[in-house]
Amino acid sequence: MLKPLSGNRIENAWDEEKARALSEPEKLLYRSNLLGSDKRVTNYGGGNTSAKVMQADPLSDTPVEVLWVKGSGGDIGSMKLDGFSTLYMDKLQALKGKYRGVAFEDEMVGYLPHCTFNLNPRAASIDTPLHAYVPRKHVDHVHSDAIIAIAASVGSKELTAEIFGSEIGWLPWKKPGYELGLWLERFCLENPQAKGCVLESHGLFTWADDARECYETTIGIINQAAAWLDERTAHVAAFGGQKVPTLAEPERRRVAAALMPAIRGLISKDRHKVGHFDDQDAVLEFVGSQRLEELAALGTSCPDHFLRTKIRPLVIDFDPAHPDLDKTLAGLEAAVSAYREDYAAYYQRCRKPDSPALRDPNAVVYLVPGVGMITFALDKATARISGEFYVNAINVMRGASSVGTYQGLPEQEAFDIEYWLLEEAKLQRMPKPKSLAGRVAVITGGAGGIGAATAVRYLAEGACVMLADIDAGAVEEVRAGLAARFGADVVRAVAMNVTDEAAVAGAYDALAIEFGGVDIVVSNAGIASSAPVEDTSLELWNRNMSILSTGYFLVSREAFKLLKKQKIGGSIVFVASKNGLAASPGASAYCTAKASEIHLARCLALEGAPEGIRVNVVNPDAVLRGSRIWSGDWLAERAATYGKDKEGLEEHYRQRSLLKRSVLPEDIAEANYFFAADISAKSTGNILNVDAGNVQSFTR
Repeated sequence: MLKPLSGNRIENAWDEEKARALSEPEKLLYRSNLLGSDKRVTNYGGGNTSAKVMQADPLSDTPVEVLWVKGSGGDIGSMKLDGFSTLYMDKLQALKGKYRGVAFEDEMVGYLPHCTFNLNPRAASIDTPLHAYVPRKHVDHVHSDAIIAIAASVGSKELTAEIFGSEIGWLPWKKPGYELGLWLERFCLENPQAKGCVLESHGLFTWADDARECYETTIGIINQAAAWLDERTAHVAAFGGQKVPTLAEPERRRVAAALMPAIRGLISKDRHKVGHFDDQDAVLEFVGSQRLEELAALGTSCPDHFLRTKIRPLVIDFDPAHPDLDKTLAGLEAAVSAYREDYAAYYQRCRKPDSPALRDPNAVVYLVPGVGMITFALDKATARISGEFYVNAINVMRGASSVGTYQGLPEQEAFDIEYWLLEEAKLQRMPKPKSLAGRVAVITGGAGGIGAATAVRYLAEGACVMLADIDAGAVEEVRAGLAARFGADVVRAVAMNVTDEAAVAGAYDALAIEFGGVDIVVSNAGIASSAPVEDTSLELWNRNMSILSTGYFLVSREAFKLLKKQKIGGSIVFVASKNGLAASPGASAYCTAKASEIHLARCLALEGAPEGIRVNVVNPDAVLRGSRIWSGDWLAERAATYGKDKEGLEEHYRQRSLLKRSVLPEDIAEANYFFAADISAKSTGNILNVDAGNVQSFTR
């Protein structure tokens, strides 16, 4: 029996009453979701689970054995039943007759669709043979940090035997694929007492003939490994101990906010990247340690880790004991260039005649001593998940280096997985990126109708969005709704008064930390007032000017600073008003402030052009629906101006337009999208009226 633990580190969450009511495929899903819900068991998207189930053949109604196994690209923590591939076991066994040896194992993937049961469209993964040929009904494969710490140690075979005895075996490193599946089958047949196997530099396989027993074996083995590691490392200084101090949190964020846009600009020349910042304790311990440079250079060990993080990170030259941020920023370009050159040399050393072309040579992970970890990817979720994977790698290095000697994968082995033709085929099948993929937008007045509609339009096209508004409660409500629709990764909210210089600068710092920088600025914060000029107080005049003119200036000024630091261009869109061109009775303060916005945009278009920063204006008119401006006194004031009641004002505006149509927030959002997207890449200094037609606001 496996050694009992004094206390489970990972709680046994199996609910037998719930499981008893489930079919075998449903029980597999239940087990998978339980395992994947705890990152101590496996990382996001990593590992796979399977069950061999008797089912009726759809043609003959004869009972046949079917392998249910996680399909390609799934995540066991969040997948549903449709995430499993289903394959005939007799056909998978027949595949052995088609196998021509290690040199041809990749061709076996092409045979897997011929084994599909019940026309299941879910593609089978490369790991399918590892589950199919284990002669047990249930199989788990996970990438626990505790297990990989052992698997990535020099002498991992001996450590595995010391910890688990004969009940958990060990196999040397072998790239995932058909041959490894045969290795695992042979091990099981030769070691019938074994309940699992550690794969060197890779992870853990466990098995049983009962779903619950398989689950409990998996968490039991992980808990046993964790307990052993804790006992062995209790009095060992992690990573050789601390080398440099950790900065206080506000200073860490200040440094990250300065570094991230600069890095983003250097690595986004061909395609925009999105950033993520992580300063959790595990990261800070590593980046402040004696062995940071040494261990980081060794690279990661588990294939799942370096496919997400590249083989090794870039360590930023920053001394938190004597911080010189300007010096660090000045040295970034050379550091990034050196990393690219090193990566290209790695590619040239390891490439084969049929290797795919060199991919993006920029680092994914950037480690900053005393500050934390920055990751960049083509989208926010991938940047965050890449960081999570490197935290897994940190945990592995901590354990392995504390009980022995940590080893990364040999360079050629790492390359063969990174540039695997099967992996390349998967990349080629990915859908074309959306038009705003990798772009980061900030929208002021984000809690209002136009701001929220613009956010929806941008998010639908793949952008990340930060909503800024003076009303913290309202903007958070909008953020929550958008997060539920588009995912929490891609939308943030910040309370910001556009007339407060420090608040505006702080919002851009938050934007840099959350997403790495900015590409699109929609200046949309607004108020409205109506009064004859003799009744317009200085306070009312100044309030209009402060929000609609000075506020737009402050938001643009900070945007220019950030955009120029990135050096990859950008787009600023002013949501002004028809009233900036066409005078209206009883609204001199509002109209004048809006005219100021339009002329400021023209000035900024001149200044931004040499830097690729485009500045354009959208002029709405009478957007009543969803507008927070119209929920106040402005509605009653304008109705009184035109001798209408509140209900008749929208019809009045519709009828006065040339097209006799109402203007909606979504109409303005479409114009804001046009100026943000590359379809308007050659437009700056322009005004686009979205007012259903108004002769007075014609620009020419």
